[in-house]
Amino acid sequence: MRYRIEIFRKDRDNEKGYCQSFWYETESEAETVASALTALNEQSALSDTDGNTARKIEWDCSCLQKKCGACAMVINGVPRLACQAKLSEFPKGLIKLAPLSKFPVVCDLVVDRSIMFENLKTMKLWLTEDAVQTDKSQQLSFESSECIQCGCCLEICPNFYSGGKFYGMSAVPVTMRLLSESDKKASKEIIKQYAKHTFAGCGKSLACRNVCPKKIDTENLLVNANAIAIWKRF
Repeated sequence: MRYRIEIFRKDRDNEKGYCQSFWYETESEAETVASALTALNEQSALSDTDGNTARKIEWDCSCLQKKCGACAMVINGVPRLACQAKLSEFPKGLIKLAPLSKFPVVCDLVVDRSIMFENLKTMKLWLTEDAVQTDKSQQLSFESSECIQCGCCLEICPNFYSGGKFYGMSAVPVTMRLLSESDKKASKEIIKQYAKHTFAGCGKSLACRNVCPKKIDTENLLVNANAIAIWKRF
């Protein structure tokens, strides 16, 4: 199968973006967008579909096993992990890649997602005392721990923008885990920050529900976080 991979690119020294396409051929149904990008960059002389010499494609990756979230990007209009998106899912052979739009672009498909981690620091989302877990909170705590902070949920969220007061769904799993493992005294500041930076800005569109690469039930986490932090019941 021959694929046309179209990439929206930005140079490190030029903010103006442009599209560039590359041909990629494979017979393997196991190939992913990540493996295709790797193979293209391994070519001794990379050239685009018009025959022009092209520089290497810049993109982030680490584990390539859906565990780190580094390779998150927009694939045919949907935020996904490149290591999870199989080429066989695109029978028409056209694959359009773009960087996540909610974060500053560093170069090509590489973005600066540090705002997510700064937001977690602002909310002071860390344990200050020993964790306390019950049978009721164990499942919620486990599901919350599955979040890999890839940013896909923020890309699809209509209310999130970098620098805004609403921190989006990426802050909910960490908040939920701490709320389920902290005593009432330790939870006070967490609840205050959650009300300010999550509950107050969430429009409940739940657009994040269908894009999580870890299949986290974001609606369930949101409902339970609201129950504990806002409605004061577990």
